[in-house]
Amino acid sequence: MIDTKPDVISDEFIKIVCKRLEEHKQVRRSLPIWGRVNIDRQLPFLCVFRKRKNKQDPFSDSLITGEASYITATDNRKQNKQLAFLVKNIAQTLKKSFGSFLIVEVWVSELEEHGDERPGYNGSFKIIRPRETKILSTIETLEKSLKEIKIRKKKADVDVVSSKVNPPRLPALLTHLEAEQLGCHIIGIEVSPIYLSDETDHVYPIMYRKLKKGFSLALKNSFFEFARNHTQFRPPNYQSLGRRSMVKAVWEVDKQLADICSDFDFLLQVTPVNANSAWLAFKRNEFQKAPKFIYRPLVVDPALAKRRLFQIHIERIEDPTLAQLFREQQLELDRKFTMLIDRGTPKFLYGSLQLYGGVSRSLLQTAEDLLQKISPRSRDESPGKFIDAVEFASRATQKLEEFQKIYPQSLRKVLIKDDITGLMVSNGNLLVGKQSKIPIMRVDALIAHEVETHVLTYINGKSQRLQQLYIGFPGYDELQEGLAVLSEYMVDGLTGTRMRLLAARVVSAQRLIDGASFVEVFNELNKTYGFERKTAFNITIRTFRGGGLTKDAIYLRGLVKLLKYIKNGGEMEPLFVGKISADHVAIIKELQWRKILQPAKLRPGYFDDPNTIQKLNDIKKGLTVLDLIKRREK
Repeated sequence: MIDTKPDVISDEFIKIVCKRLEEHKQVRRSLPIWGRVNIDRQLPFLCVFRKRKNKQDPFSDSLITGEASYITATDNRKQNKQLAFLVKNIAQTLKKSFGSFLIVEVWVSELEEHGDERPGYNGSFKIIRPRETKILSTIETLEKSLKEIKIRKKKADVDVVSSKVNPPRLPALLTHLEAEQLGCHIIGIEVSPIYLSDETDHVYPIMYRKLKKGFSLALKNSFFEFARNHTQFRPPNYQSLGRRSMVKAVWEVDKQLADICSDFDFLLQVTPVNANSAWLAFKRNEFQKAPKFIYRPLVVDPALAKRRLFQIHIERIEDPTLAQLFREQQLELDRKFTMLIDRGTPKFLYGSLQLYGGVSRSLLQTAEDLLQKISPRSRDESPGKFIDAVEFASRATQKLEEFQKIYPQSLRKVLIKDDITGLMVSNGNLLVGKQSKIPIMRVDALIAHEVETHVLTYINGKSQRLQQLYIGFPGYDELQEGLAVLSEYMVDGLTGTRMRLLAARVVSAQRLIDGASFVEVFNELNKTYGFERKTAFNITIRTFRGGGLTKDAIYLRGLVKLLKYIKNGGEMEPLFVGKISADHVAIIKELQWRKILQPAKLRPGYFDDPNTIQKLNDIKKGLTVLDLIKRREK
């Protein structure tokens, strides 16, 4: 069969592209031979990359594929004229909407062009501009942003030259005169291929990803400056100029990662099922012999799960923000599977330190200060009655029913379990230990902690298309627990007794890291810090579960960091969109600007309390964790 596929860009193709743009439709079309037109929506800029046949690495064209408006094409001579015609028509079409238009052509210099001197490992860029241009401010922004790119701790070198804008040995897409007649502007960016080996057949992928991320940010900053100062368009934020439409690969990777996460509950797998009998045995041995823990059978084979995890093709993701997020998730899951393999052995602790971190000197000092300044004889939780698991489950269910009235799809449950102690949220459901006895004065605080934080963020995450938001972004636990503890303060339930417990968890984690035994940690909590034996046992068993888990240090650490975040002007609303870490707030905002994420469906009830605003204002003035207790006592 004769291949009748055209090897030139037809006039009809160009008409279709421009008509779709006029109608505010997305354009995602393949070009003859090789290449693609990808324009998300009407925007006042276009990136172009012409790939040189047999002289280009397979990565270079993707320098621009994370942008919302781009064309990748071959340098085939038969296409050059029609490619230029396509670019001119796109510019002419979109210039009508914005009053001006910017074309940025990107190319990669060849290693032989550098002679005997291999380009350094810091980034190197050359900005090519026409000798006469009216967008000097845009070029200055681009230069400044490119210089901020750091590779191996060195800032990039950037040169700005006045010349004809075209890659070596290729004709210009538009001459300066043609651009001026169209009412648009054109600049070029030559990128030094620092991510290639001398032989050009080996790519340094991590270096490339870092370069691409910084380059994408520099482009968006420049597009934002151009739009605000040289067009009629007024984007609210540079992040709003990112891609909105996602390729199928994004949702495939998101689903694959979510499916793997959903196959197991890490905390359930490393939490003993014999806590009650272990306590009785510890008592019988006069608190001198560490108990033996029994765990649930593993519901996954960690080795096979790892194989499945690393078969996910994250490298196909064009969007640098989402690609970074998915890679972080992949690595965190890998660590969890390794910890499951090491469950019950000394190696488990090393995985815990990677996953949850250790205890900083300042955090340990804060914890010890709290234990010294808050009396162990505090009776702030003693007066009043206790309620059992059934009554607490009933009250928690009432709160879930309130969620359903606002968002009917929020179908979560409260389950009473006989194989856990205390409270735990798993897959958005609240699990209540059958033997739980809860002080009546702590009920509102615990519902705020477990339901209005952990369950609520699960529901909000579940309502988004990006499944990582309910599974949990990498490292989300610290912010989650910090938010949950702060919520106790917001409903006037953060007591001195509770704060001492959180501080004791930090001290217990540090003693674990230092090599103390179960009995030694128990004795210190009981005899040095005055905790009742059962409370000291519960703290210690949480610390030593699995083989040594430092997770409990994140409650106080998360609270300290959250107070600092609020003091520095951080917003609360983005924190409830799903299960995220503080490091991902910027990503959440970016994805919201790009319309990929929607506002949270639910928010905690205490936001409707006028006292909440006052409490947040007080925190902005610099309240410490000890101040939170002092305010309550007043």
